[in-house]
Amino acid sequence: MSVTEKTAGSVAESAASEDVKGFQPFVSPQQTTPELTWTAVGLGAVLGIIFGASSLYLVLKVGMTVSASIPVAVLSITIFRALSKAFGIRRASLLENNIVQTTGSAGESIAFGVGVTMPALMILGYDMEVSRVMLVSCLGGLLGILMMVPLRRAFIVKQHGTLTYPEGTACAEVLIVGEKGGSSGRTVFVGFGLSFLYQFMMQALKSWQEYPRRAIGQIQGAEVALEASPLLMGVGYIIGFRISCVMAGGGLMAALLLTPAIKFFGGDSLVPIKPASMPIAQMSPKEIRDYYILYIGAGAVAAGGIISLFQAAPLIVSSITGGLRDIRSKGGSTGRLRTDRDLPLWIVIAGALALVAVIASSHLIPTDRTGRIVGGLLVLAFGFLFVTVSSRLTGEIGSSSNPISGMTVATLLLTCLIFVLQGWVGREFQMAALSIAAVVCIAASNGGTTSQDLKTGYLVGGTPRSQQIAILVGALTSAVCIGFTLLVLNDASTVYTSKSEYLPKVKAAVGDLTETTTYQGHSYKVWRVKDDVKGVVPGKYLVDSTSGEAKWLVDPAINGRVDARDDGTKVTKYDAPKARLMALIISGVMDNSLPRILVFLGVMIAIVMQLAGVPALAFAVGVYLPLATSAPIFVGGCLRALVDRVRKSDPEKSDSSPAVLLSCGYIAGGAIAGILIAVLAVIPGAVKRLDLSGSTFKTWNENAYPALAAFGVMAAVLLLAGLGAILRDKEPREIDCGIVATEENL
Repeated sequence: MSVTEKTAGSVAESAASEDVKGFQPFVSPQQTTPELTWTAVGLGAVLGIIFGASSLYLVLKVGMTVSASIPVAVLSITIFRALSKAFGIRRASLLENNIVQTTGSAGESIAFGVGVTMPALMILGYDMEVSRVMLVSCLGGLLGILMMVPLRRAFIVKQHGTLTYPEGTACAEVLIVGEKGGSSGRTVFVGFGLSFLYQFMMQALKSWQEYPRRAIGQIQGAEVALEASPLLMGVGYIIGFRISCVMAGGGLMAALLLTPAIKFFGGDSLVPIKPASMPIAQMSPKEIRDYYILYIGAGAVAAGGIISLFQAAPLIVSSITGGLRDIRSKGGSTGRLRTDRDLPLWIVIAGALALVAVIASSHLIPTDRTGRIVGGLLVLAFGFLFVTVSSRLTGEIGSSSNPISGMTVATLLLTCLIFVLQGWVGREFQMAALSIAAVVCIAASNGGTTSQDLKTGYLVGGTPRSQQIAILVGALTSAVCIGFTLLVLNDASTVYTSKSEYLPKVKAAVGDLTETTTYQGHSYKVWRVKDDVKGVVPGKYLVDSTSGEAKWLVDPAINGRVDARDDGTKVTKYDAPKARLMALIISGVMDNSLPRILVFLGVMIAIVMQLAGVPALAFAVGVYLPLATSAPIFVGGCLRALVDRVRKSDPEKSDSSPAVLLSCGYIAGGAIAGILIAVLAVIPGAVKRLDLSGSTFKTWNENAYPALAAFGVMAAVLLLAGLGAILRDKEPREIDCGIVATEENL
């Protein structure tokens, strides 16, 4: 009997009441079983780091992540069962597997918050410091968990049956079915292995083109392209046909409507049109996108996030009032039963005060003591507000529709406005505003994930205190590793170029430059150009210490514009759509430097789409991302539609076929391969030695057909898995897997 069947009667009788009378979890509260063990927490931490790293890679590429709870639960069951057979040890209990998925789920939520905020530092002209990224990750992760502790009884217990927490309920189903056997873990491993091998052959060995593309006839600026990535195809399968179509529609508008229009209307101009530093007639489609389309897309994303927040406004108000009312009544109480034991409320209060103290005494907010204390209090206030909102919305509409970016935008706007009213508009306050928003974003994201985990524990009979300790461990371990992962991904594809087309003709005022650095044995002054001044493209330049002449452009991997080194070696760039949005908001409010007309066009695109009944945020993300990125997502969505049609499945419900788990394997395997290649790129000459495009695979790299054929094979495997022709579970079952693309409402 499933969790849903066991609780259906009790839920029906008590949905209108505060507490669900007579509810019995799968594991009885009186039953003692292994739960918070070292092996469970350790495996969860390792899986959390892996899925956190893959989620960070994904959010930098397309601005979204995939929920990790279900794959982690499946892998936990499989790994523990394999260890039991291999070494004759006892099998892990259901509650131990629950601890693994609880610990491992923290990585994905922290990765999302880090990926949408911290890269904005580079856009604002700063370098990313690993200590800052780690501090923001740790503070946000811990704040989200601590704020959720007093909300557990209010949302999980009292409103059981009212707040469904779809992903948490689905994860409970998977854990319970896992007790009876099945081979779902094999499907995840197969997907992981295939995608890892594919990505390594494509990106490291250069066996085929990564971005096959073709210009369209006589239409200037029009170009179609495909990123031949099974990772993105897996994302498309999970988010489904409709949203993948919406994203592809945004990509088509940007690539085949806006870009040709800009080329047509501005092609005769012999002077640069701001914010560009070169005439449109000389621009490639990529340069048009970098100079114009990205601002339009960022405006659309901002408007879409705010629209989603307003749509959720009634739920937000009820979340805040209901949460505060329930906390005042019984929020701090703990019962005698094992399943009603939370961390003590004094730990929550002490932890919150400690977080403020850390912020006030650290370099996170680079202002005076008053500014740091104000920043700490803002973090606490916004953190509690949006963790409450995130937890409630996750319970009502699921993680896939939880507007975390809208909450982050609201936090950033309010923080910047407060700073402006106080006259705090220096560059140090830009970093302060971003740091505050980043901590709140991570807290809200992790708060929603924690609530899903606690719902799973409530259904299966877990101990809340054990889960809260487990996710604290998972948050800390993932936070430490995510900082290094972000820095490795950026450093590995940062390009130092001395090509004249990327260097300004204007000389820097050396006397005004205080920062110095050494590159290739020479000492240079660092010239950071934030705004397009005197025809100088914003960026970081290394200039001669005496003449002021720019010698090198240091182009980062995240939001960079140069995708090849001077020796011709291609590198992977990350568009990080949400990070640019955060930077634009800070610049627009605090130093009034936005290209308003372009941002306004994006805002109107989002509003028009919403009025037409099209999800504005999904369409906006499609406008921002390259068409090459949206195309494989669209392919995955089409495969999902075909599977649903043949199997006569409801497209509005989560797919229960092995293709969902195979897609998760595609995503994790491709992302981990990308991170491994990034690590290899740090080793001098390693990537060049692996590159076989000039010899073994030279013929394959000269045309697009091998890339399309390889991508087609991966698509065929996914389709056959969805249709049940391969990778079928040995014990067929009906489970709503509930795996969704988390945030951005996709």
